[in-house]
Amino acid sequence: MKRADSWAALRLHETEPLDLLVIGGGIAGAGVALEAARCGARVALVEARDFAGGTSSKSSKLVHGGLRYLAQGQIGLTRESVRERKALLRDMPGLVTPLRFLLPVRRGDRKGRRILGLGLAMYDFFAGRRTRQWHAPAAVLAQAPHLQEQDLAGGWSYLDAQTDDARLVLRVLAEARLHGALTLNHVAAESLIEAEGRVQGACLRDAASGETRVVQARVVVNATGAWADRLRQNLGEGPKLRPLRGSHLVFEAWRLPVAQALAFFHPRDGRPVFALPWEGRTLLGTTDLDHRDPLDREPGISAAEFDYLMQAVRAAFPSLDLGLEDVVSTFSGVRPVLDSGDQRDPSKEAREHLILAERGLLTVSGGKLTTFRASAIQALRRVQGRVPALQRLRPDAPLLRTPGIASLQAARALPPALRERLLARYGDATATLLAEARPGELQDIPHAQCCLAELRYACRHEAVLHLDDLLLRRSRIGLLLRDGGAALLHTLRPLVQETLGWNDERWDDECHRYRDRVLRCYGIPTEWRP
Repeated sequence: MKRADSWAALRLHETEPLDLLVIGGGIAGAGVALEAARCGARVALVEARDFAGGTSSKSSKLVHGGLRYLAQGQIGLTRESVRERKALLRDMPGLVTPLRFLLPVRRGDRKGRRILGLGLAMYDFFAGRRTRQWHAPAAVLAQAPHLQEQDLAGGWSYLDAQTDDARLVLRVLAEARLHGALTLNHVAAESLIEAEGRVQGACLRDAASGETRVVQARVVVNATGAWADRLRQNLGEGPKLRPLRGSHLVFEAWRLPVAQALAFFHPRDGRPVFALPWEGRTLLGTTDLDHRDPLDREPGISAAEFDYLMQAVRAAFPSLDLGLEDVVSTFSGVRPVLDSGDQRDPSKEAREHLILAERGLLTVSGGKLTTFRASAIQALRRVQGRVPALQRLRPDAPLLRTPGIASLQAARALPPALRERLLARYGDATATLLAEARPGELQDIPHAQCCLAELRYACRHEAVLHLDDLLLRRSRIGLLLRDGGAALLHTLRPLVQETLGWNDERWDDECHRYRDRVLRCYGIPTEWRP
């Protein structure tokens, strides 16, 4: 169903209530929408910006058990995360992929070989298999030849996983639609509708048309992430979250070569930092500090954060002599972390999810990318009494349907890497994508990890409203290419104008908007000085 048709379909629910109206199109909301729709509930999801436009496209791309949370005593969170990681690897092959970590140990470290080994043993115990392995210094350097050799005592390796977070959200939303859910991006919930002392719907505004619509719902789900307290304030409730910013650098892979993920400690404060291979580049992260800027302003890395990460990578890889020119892009996300109230070190705040039922408003926030399904199931169980269909929740069912025969046959002749990528990201829609591709459009765009056929499909079927929707989330061109892929815009112009019906004026406006966003939020801070 096209975006305009989905907006029109909401008219029915001005008088006939939805079972669930989900506000928020990140991974938390997508998970709730899928699990509810799978039960046969009538579900609509709305997102004020773009799907995955907040934290869910700006995470560290890790599907992990949270080894450092184990060190903080959050054993339950780690156990749940390891279990969910295993399920995602099983249900989303090619989209969630195994990733081996190497953790160097240096003489004098507070957490030496024995302590880290005990933590990894518990990690493996939760996973049900041993993945940890100790390596002598020579073996560590063979796997990471540019690593600082001084005081190296050896290192542990262990297994985790990674994903393309934005594509993960889009895949879950696509699955929800297959079960009947309506999903709309760029539709804001302007206010909550209350009757008889309970929330019973919301007033929605469509950014594309400017139209408003009052939609009724038995349950309204607040899955707006770092913005969750704002919606709760409509009910007079006090804040529960502490917005924390995490920023990352993206390097040319040949300048920061890592065959597997490498975790190390920052020389200034001992915080863990990682470098990992992702989509043909090397990702370095992350910071963890209070985000004090307005939430409606898209976050960008500060000069202090940029300097912090550059200090870390230069200390860990001194022989590489990394500099400003080696950084392809940056990105920052705001995490919705539970506020303990004691203003402790942000990195020590708990990462458990928050589930609150307040006068008909069900809030699902906090937590981790890895545990989105577990939090969705727990939240929906809170409202089973008001939505009978939710009695049919199936927490152990496969998360996604496997692609059908038509898609498998259509993809059979493709190169293996392309076949795996398309089936993982588009599932049973792969046949449609391939049928609509034009000659030459299945060739990969250099260094972009996508092809023109994927961009054509996104414009036609994935609710692209703005250029940044296409280049920052439907594809990752904006992160993987310098200047957000500005050099490609002339190539993309005919495809985008044809599929989206943009005239020359609209194209020029979108390019200006996109370049400005890349400069402000995905580039190197102008005030940084080496």
